[in-house]
Amino acid sequence: MLYYQSMKSYTKIKEQLLKDKATHKAYQELGTEFALVQNIIEKRLAKGYTQAKLANKIGTKQSSIARLESGNYNPSLAFLERIAKALDTQLTVSLS
Repeated sequence: MLYYQSMKSYTKIKEQLLKDKATHKAYQELGTEFALVQNIIEKRLAKGYTQAKLANKIGTKQSSIARLESGNYNPSLAFLERIAKALDTQLTVSLS
C-alpha cells in the first residue's frame, strides 16, 4: 500500500510539474538522466526503502540520495553500482 501511495503521489507531482513549458523542455533535454533517477526512485519505493534506509545500506548519507534523486548530483558509476546492489538490481550502461 505504501508503494502505491508513494507512486501515486510521485506521478501526480511529476504530471503537475511537466505542465510548465520550461520544466517540460528541461525534462526532455535531460531525458536519460531523469529516466535513471525515476528508475532509482521507483525501485527504492518498491522495496519500501526511505532515502535514509538506502543511504544506510550503501554507507552514505541521506542527503546524497536526496541530491541524486533531485538531479543535483553527478554520481560515479561506483556509486550507482552500490545503489543497484542495495536495490537487488543490476546497473547496465550502454551507448547507442
